[in-house]
Amino acid sequence: MKITAVMVKELRDQSGAGIMQCRKALMECDGDNKKALEILKQQSLFKAAKKAERPTAEGLVEAYIHTAGRVGAMVELNCETDFVARTDEFKQLAHHLAMQVAAMNPKFITEEEYKPETEEEPQNACLLLQADIKEPDKTIKEIITEIIARTGENIKVGRFIRFELGER
Repeated sequence: MKITAVMVKELRDQSGAGIMQCRKALMECDGDNKKALEILKQQSLFKAAKKAERPTAEGLVEAYIHTAGRVGAMVELNCETDFVARTDEFKQLAHHLAMQVAAMNPKFITEEEYKPETEEEPQNACLLLQADIKEPDKTIKEIITEIIARTGENIKVGRFIRFELGER
């Protein structure tokens, strides 16, 4: 099957991957967009796993206050360089995570921190396992992994805190 520029552009818009990666994935799948997207997703997971041990000493702190002013959250999001920390994509991710924390009230970042005596299920108590508030078919970990694949840097949630009026 002939792979057209339109097909490559469509896949690139969906995945955020490079032109050549998209073309190669489409060629492997004989032009099947869904299969190519799955291949790119697996490649992203592999790339993110390779970067997982790299230090994340840069980043930013993002705050979100809900419209009514009764709930707020702060998130520390870390990356490898200040160059990535200053990008709009990274800033949007930090803001999105602060909104997630305000809306979903997680208690832990990862499943490794989860304590079995917690009354909530790990999928609700751990930020990275929660379904995304904007794209419920994805977890927060998957959203971060996609950004890692696009930026080429390791990204980690350092810490977060949530405040709600009347709660101690």
